[in-house]
Amino acid sequence: MHTPLDTPAGKAGRREWVGLAILSIACLIYSMDLSVLFLAMPAIVTDLDPTAAELLWINDIYGFMVAGFLVTMGTLGDRIGRRKVLLLGASAFGAASIFAAFSTSAPMLIVARACLGVAGATIAPSTLSLVVNLFADEGERNRAIGVWGTAFALGGLIGPLIGGVLLQYFHWGSVFLINVPVMLVLVAAAPFLLPEYRSGSAGRIDLPSVALSLATVLPVIYGFKKVATEGMTVAHLLPVAVGLAVGALFVRRQQRLADPLIDLALFRIPAFTASLLVNLAGVFFVFGIFLFQNQYLQLVLGLSPLEAALWSGLPGLVFTVMSLQAYRITNRLGSVRTVLLGLVVNAFGAAAMGIAAYEQSLFGVLCASGLIAIGFVPVILTTTGLIVGSAPPERTGAASAISETGAEFGGALGVALLGSLGSVVYRFEMDGANLDGLPPPMAESSRSTLAGAVDAARSLGETAAPWLDLARGSFSLGFAVSCALAAVTLVLLALVARRVYSAAPAIESNSAH
Repeated sequence: MHTPLDTPAGKAGRREWVGLAILSIACLIYSMDLSVLFLAMPAIVTDLDPTAAELLWINDIYGFMVAGFLVTMGTLGDRIGRRKVLLLGASAFGAASIFAAFSTSAPMLIVARACLGVAGATIAPSTLSLVVNLFADEGERNRAIGVWGTAFALGGLIGPLIGGVLLQYFHWGSVFLINVPVMLVLVAAAPFLLPEYRSGSAGRIDLPSVALSLATVLPVIYGFKKVATEGMTVAHLLPVAVGLAVGALFVRRQQRLADPLIDLALFRIPAFTASLLVNLAGVFFVFGIFLFQNQYLQLVLGLSPLEAALWSGLPGLVFTVMSLQAYRITNRLGSVRTVLLGLVVNAFGAAAMGIAAYEQSLFGVLCASGLIAIGFVPVILTTTGLIVGSAPPERTGAASAISETGAEFGGALGVALLGSLGSVVYRFEMDGANLDGLPPPMAESSRSTLAGAVDAARSLGETAAPWLDLARGSFSLGFAVSCALAAVTLVLLALVARRVYSAAPAIESNSAH
């Protein structure tokens, strides 16, 4: 049994669209907080004097806490009300933003960022499930999910830009204070614009399950991040193994509970499972490829950080435009055709990226990035809609949280594994290189990473040109190999998804208009 309050019937009116605008602004702020600190770090270092470890935690703790609490907050919304959880989270987000803005020490800022992450974990699942509740018409719902997705894409795109403008004129705490008025508007307007929705038969939250879910997600995300930044070692893989072992205990507990934190029956719904797999894999490859791209623009093509950011903004604009237009594709072709076509376009984009990277062409890399965005955005938004839409109404919040957690895992896994594959190719190529003219520390650094080779070349001048070209070529080859793997896997994924979706023929009839 579920209890909808003020749920719209038929076509949406002005109230629903204004409600969507409020939800989208909240998502934009949530997404901005993942990237807004990039430019503020030098000012924070000057003011708070953090250690190297504290600096990493200031930057990373927000994303870790969001990933860890998504499932709990999504399920909590199903139990006590999605609007209520969103309002509580928005209030906490505003308070934590003030706490962060006026932090006087690095540990204080770390705690504030952790609180922001816990509060932020309420926003993604609550807003998505409320969007589904607001829009009863399937076509309008697809459009609304596109707007919701645009807010996330736009937040990540403009976060560093807004941070830069604020830092030009104000204290670094201003990057947090901009959250406060937005959350105040959300808290004031939500009771009048947003429906409440909760499961009337839900039981209590199982606290041991909450602890197990945190002990599953946090070590895995942390381990993959360490693999991505410092290489694949036993010490870095150990947290992943611990997290997976705890995850097995979590699954066993869910099977025994009458009111589980995650209803494992969701995974027996073909549309849900196939869409979750496609969603995770899409994020896996796109995040992995774009990790290479960011390094490639600076270390291979020699662009400055600002130039690389500006060129990377062009594909970001394609992401934003496609997020607004994806619903037209879905409504015209239907959900399954949109997903399958998007995967194929993604595969072509990955192949084009590999060729452009190997040829060291800036124009080719940018065109391939745009092609990837054209394929990726409809896939990710359509599968998100299918994940939420295929779940029972009383489980929409949990389904939203599972979708977001899957994306977090996919991104972390893609950056770690594709990054590791590229590193293996780079080291294999460089191990045979003749670096006898280099001091041993420089030679070792150059064989390990392209960044090390570039740093060594700066100190040696023109004499470094031959082996620097070799290092750049080795990195480009690793990039190309990763892109080729992505292209082949995406095509295979499209074939698997087509077979699984065929077990749920109602998808097309419900989503093609």
